[in-house]
Amino acid sequence: MFQQATILAPGLLGASLLMALKQSGLAQRTVAWARRAETRLECTDQDWCDAVFPTAAEAVADSDLVVLCPPVEHIVPLLKDIAPHLAPGALVTDVGSTKSLICRDARAIGGDWHFVGSHPMTGSEKSGLKHACPKLFPGRACFVTPLTDTPADMVEKTVRLWRELGMEVATTSPEKHDEIVAHISHLPHLLATTLCNYLATQDQTWGNFAGGGLRDTTRVASGDPAMWKAIVTHNKEEIIRSLDGFERELQRLRSALYNEQFFEVLNQLEHAKEYRDRLRIK
Repeated sequence: MFQQATILAPGLLGASLLMALKQSGLAQRTVAWARRAETRLECTDQDWCDAVFPTAAEAVADSDLVVLCPPVEHIVPLLKDIAPHLAPGALVTDVGSTKSLICRDARAIGGDWHFVGSHPMTGSEKSGLKHACPKLFPGRACFVTPLTDTPADMVEKTVRLWRELGMEVATTSPEKHDEIVAHISHLPHLLATTLCNYLATQDQTWGNFAGGGLRDTTRVASGDPAMWKAIVTHNKEEIIRSLDGFERELQRLRSALYNEQFFEVLNQLEHAKEYRDRLRIK
């Protein structure tokens, strides 16, 4: 699909993408740039990375695909830096977990290249190049979030990129994306965070008796706090709406318990089980 693909900021997702592009043959040549010299050194001489450049501008100069993989607050500033150096007609995408601000700010930069937002719903609470794996993508969901004036062929090319990596792609607006992920990704993370913070105020020995339920419920709270601060800052309004909805549901459960409406409690437990059993989580 591509003569040369550039990955900027190869952490967990970026390095995994480099590996997958190389192994799948989707890119004839794969190159990278990282802000930290030690990360650039780590990428050097890897069989999945053909070249590492000291500057982002040099890394993107001859590429027909550029993927921005830094934390969400750095995506647009990085795009502004490389914009004058992008090849005419290049496809530029990202892996950020918020989309509205990024897509609109990217369009405002302008140029003879094309930006199409992406959000591969993959990764883990772990971070960094050392955890990268090319098998991160198959079977997982990916959003592609074009604006209404994005050329159709660029949208299709972006969709095809993720599908060729084995992902299940959904195309939607940046605003709808942010509403969806506020509920299915950002809200669960904040609930796990709040649960951990509450339990931290209790007897610390209680954790010695915890089993798989607490482990599974709180796993995502181990994610990078700085990264999540940036995410909630970008998607604040949608996250607040999701928290409001959750609070109403929690109050419904609390009221049923307080009023000893145990059939209502059973109904809520059964409804939750039905929903959980339908989920297609890989």
